[in-house]
Amino acid sequence: MMRSDLRVTLLGTGTPNAEPDRSGPAVAVTAGDKIYLVDFGPGVVRRAVAAGLDATGLDTALLTHLHSDHTAGYPDLVLTPWTLGREEPLRVYGPRGLAAMTDHLLAAYAGDVRERLDGPEPANRTGHRVEAREIEPGVVLRDGGIEIEAFAVDHGSRPAFGYRFTAGGRTVVISGDTAPCDALVEQARGCDLLVHEVYSAAGLEKRPPEWRRYHRRMHTSAIELGKIALKTRPRLLVLYHQLLWGATEEGLLGEIRAGYDGEVVSGRDLEIF
Repeated sequence: MMRSDLRVTLLGTGTPNAEPDRSGPAVAVTAGDKIYLVDFGPGVVRRAVAAGLDATGLDTALLTHLHSDHTAGYPDLVLTPWTLGREEPLRVYGPRGLAAMTDHLLAAYAGDVRERLDGPEPANRTGHRVEAREIEPGVVLRDGGIEIEAFAVDHGSRPAFGYRFTAGGRTVVISGDTAPCDALVEQARGCDLLVHEVYSAAGLEKRPPEWRRYHRRMHTSAIELGKIALKTRPRLLVLYHQLLWGATEEGLLGEIRAGYDGEVVSGRDLEIF
């Protein structure tokens, strides 16, 4: 089946901060009847159901990096769709370290799995399995009419990826967590939709010096993102993983619009593009 239509649902636009109205980072890219998750932060499966997605169809995921706010929903993604009837093993693509994380996770829940398989629950014997695939930059998946490419981004010493989805002449780029980097600019140039992390430059000034150093090294300010958008000219720029520290969303958008005149929105959980 050819899948040419791309739809992006923000399942979670949050950060490590425990904001009650923003679940952990997770984006669903749907092409036809197929769902591809990018990251699986806290609350991922329930957010997917709230967005109208079939939980049993959550069987393919791509991880940007191993930080806890992007992975805390991993056991949820493994086990909940299975208990609801998913029969396909979960395929997960991500950076080095994913396999070890997966092995530890499955060991932690081995007792639960045994109880469901050997007890009276009519659980199927395949949907709890996980195929963890550690990847390098390049095309990681061709599935029907969709192509998914991973590219390296700058988020510290451990590998981290962004992802580019292409189908039917449309292109969606998801940054993951990153400081400004040339690879993202090249991948996002002229894309239809760029989903990019961001922090408020004004808000950062309220943080202690050690946190200011950290965020400037590891993330992208709204001012920097405006410059990136000016270079790449996406048809639509959508902000997620917004770090505000007391700034308003309007202030955040103002920082971007100071250097960029294209269309930009600050994304919220369950918004669809």
